[in-house]
Amino acid sequence: IGSQMDRVVTEEQWLQKWETGNIGFHKEQGHPLLQKYLDVLLRGRSGLRIFFPLCGKAVEMKWLADMGHSVVGVEVSEQALKEFFSEHTLPYCEEPVPEISGAKKFQCTSRNISLYCCSIYDLSSSLVGKFDGVWDRGSLVAVNPCDRQRYVSLMITLMEKNSSYLLVTVSYDPNKHKGPPFYVPESEIKSLFGDHCEINCLQKVDDFSERHRQWGLDYFLEVLYLLKFVA
Repeated sequence: IGSQMDRVVTEEQWLQKWETGNIGFHKEQGHPLLQKYLDVLLRGRSGLRIFFPLCGKAVEMKWLADMGHSVVGVEVSEQALKEFFSEHTLPYCEEPVPEISGAKKFQCTSRNISLYCCSIYDLSSSLVGKFDGVWDRGSLVAVNPCDRQRYVSLMITLMEKNSSYLLVTVSYDPNKHKGPPFYVPESEIKSLFGDHCEINCLQKVDDFSERHRQWGLDYFLEVLYLLKFVA
């Protein structure tokens, strides 16, 4: 992990990925692990508030809104958010966020979907409220390793008690690929979240593909955790 700890990907580099279509992390059909473990996130409850950190144009935001849940996402790329609405032909209005300089909020007018275009670190519970559930796929593994503690501290302030947080991390040899996505070992999940959450590893999935082979890797796993907020 030491080889990745100093790695920094700038906001401009993320924006460029969207501009050039270099978004291999986006799943057109949605994520199979969310489909499989949706009940674990929802626990039979309706009308939940669900947070998508670093949401991109995740199709699962529409799935959950179609089920009657309220979805809030944050993403630095305005292009990604506009593509989300256009690809699902969802109407929306755009408004400034007075509390955050330069930020915009894209509000769907036919579903309960609010997407903020800004840095995630600009959000606060006073602005967006608290959440019953989080789908964190491609977010913790995308933030710069030096910012992880800051990220987790923010996420904890956004969670209701008894909320469910589904977290997907990736496992591979960090000496062979510099990231992102960054390798986050289970020991680090425990040190980051352990004081506030019960942590259960639900599944490990072999997700190795030609893309990972081109990165120089010989294995690539997705690891799904359920974090339950107890404090």
